[in-house]
Amino acid sequence: MFDIDRLLQGMAKPARYTGNEWNSIVKDWEQSEVRVALCYPDLYEVGMCNLGLSIIYDVLNRRERVLCERVFAPWVDMSKKLRETGIPLYSLESRHALKDFDVIGFSLGYELTYTNLLNILDLAQVPVLSAERGEHLPLIIAGGSCALNPEPMTDFIDLFIVGEGEDVAVQLVDLLSQWKTDGSGSKRELLLEAVRIPGVYVPRFYEVRYKSDGTPASLGTAVATAPSSVERRVVDPLPAVLTRPVVPYIEVIHDRGAVEIQRGCAQGCRFCQAGMIYRPVRERSEEEVLRAIDELVANCGYEEISLLSLSTTDYPNIATVVSTLSRRYRGQNLAISLPSLRPDSFSVALANLLQEGKKPGFTFAPEAGTERLRRVINKNLSEEEILQAVETAWDRGWKSVKLYFMIGLPTETREDVDGIVDLVRKVRRIGRNRINVRVNVSTFVPKAHTPFQWVSQALEEQIVERQWLLKSGLRKAGAQLSWHDPKVSLLEGAMSRGDRRLGAVILDAWAKGCTFDAWSEHFSWDSWKSAFHDNDLDPMFYACRERPLDELLPWSHIDTGIAPGFLMEEYERSKMAAQTGDCRAGPCNLCGLQRKHDACQRRSEGRHVATETRAQG
Repeated sequence: MFDIDRLLQGMAKPARYTGNEWNSIVKDWEQSEVRVALCYPDLYEVGMCNLGLSIIYDVLNRRERVLCERVFAPWVDMSKKLRETGIPLYSLESRHALKDFDVIGFSLGYELTYTNLLNILDLAQVPVLSAERGEHLPLIIAGGSCALNPEPMTDFIDLFIVGEGEDVAVQLVDLLSQWKTDGSGSKRELLLEAVRIPGVYVPRFYEVRYKSDGTPASLGTAVATAPSSVERRVVDPLPAVLTRPVVPYIEVIHDRGAVEIQRGCAQGCRFCQAGMIYRPVRERSEEEVLRAIDELVANCGYEEISLLSLSTTDYPNIATVVSTLSRRYRGQNLAISLPSLRPDSFSVALANLLQEGKKPGFTFAPEAGTERLRRVINKNLSEEEILQAVETAWDRGWKSVKLYFMIGLPTETREDVDGIVDLVRKVRRIGRNRINVRVNVSTFVPKAHTPFQWVSQALEEQIVERQWLLKSGLRKAGAQLSWHDPKVSLLEGAMSRGDRRLGAVILDAWAKGCTFDAWSEHFSWDSWKSAFHDNDLDPMFYACRERPLDELLPWSHIDTGIAPGFLMEEYERSKMAAQTGDCRAGPCNLCGLQRKHDACQRRSEGRHVATETRAQG
């Protein structure tokens, strides 16, 4: 052990590294058979808001002989101090060095945290390359949405969890416990057993060959036990709501409790990876949601609770839940937030039930400036609905609106960009120019396993031109604008659709000093550009190249359950600006899941029964 008080002297926000928070779980190190360090590769204030990390922490610590602790990416001052002192990065709960754990498990939700993962391993005094770790533990595991295209990180990760981790995490620690008890197997033999578990991808057991043009030629298995296709894990029904999470001592990005009211989304936005990879939709009962909120408030003392969902207003009982909460907690200083609301009057009415006194800002995401482009991306929303929602919000006391858009979307024209300015002008006119309008414009980045996985990302000069048009037009319209650095978006695009050759680029960029790439003050495009050049690779090849439908994609061996034919059909429909409806309110869209998951089958049967009942009536 070491003197933590001395280590933390002069550190910014030392509470990031002290642990001992309310509801944290400290187990006996010596009595634990399997020891897991869960890591979020960003600052404590960011990682502590990640619900998935909290859920796995709770699931594993419920196992009697399993110890699970947390670690986050140390800020640059702490990283420097650890290297100067030679102290290895440690866990928050017991302050054991990470290299002493059996498993270090990373949550990868954003491509620009990849260099942070390497930095954490290095600070933990663990070799960053899996090939250099040999037979020694810890086993390096990664999950999260980025694991749906794991290839850029295969040089560093021993094992990926593909899909939802609640069940597979338990299976893995049980396997590791048995392996340690037997005491005779090699690490390779452990991985050979692990790869039999559905949803587990062990990259060393797969071989990739490339054509002369740099595109993948084949991706096959190198061992008999490895499946040719790794199927995404889906948890159904959903596990119990986490109602005793760790409560941080310092303010975090989203300083509130969270209740996941449903998982998955069937809206079918063609740009949205989450809407594809978290299907099918699974809902909690109204009773479970209300009970969970009561327990969360009692256990943690939160003054704000967020009802989490990819599309909150799609939750069937949302109006009843909101009405009940409004009555139950009136006058008790508890705020209920509803993220991911559709820009319609129903959403405004829901939010109005939960607001007392001063109205905060209202957030909508039209995504595109014209109805034509919204049809292209399957954002089924008319301009009339958007303006009616804003008018309803204004009439009910909201004086501030935040609007989210994307630029660089497929088929986008100058008219679509001008449409953003025109829409904002109409919003401003609703309140006689007294509505405070803030506009956030991000750059569209094509993602794996979506209908747009084949499209070309817009070039930097195109994005800069469109940003200039918006800066000029929105300034005249009296709105505030924030935008994203196109170079950051280019890097994200390269990583999101990259292959395993990018591991050399990531390693080189980290060696050149790249960490916290998602933080503007630390992002160094020159270092990344040099890393690509030194490894004879081009980020434009990955991000800004339209891919033919018959090209073998680097993630083609990852089976999300969504049929490739469905994604191709949606891609073709986007070119015609043809909309695809929500299958929960109409016929099945034949995405592929209906043959695999009970949740889709139950919902389909329920629709058929309801249809027959209406017909008989």
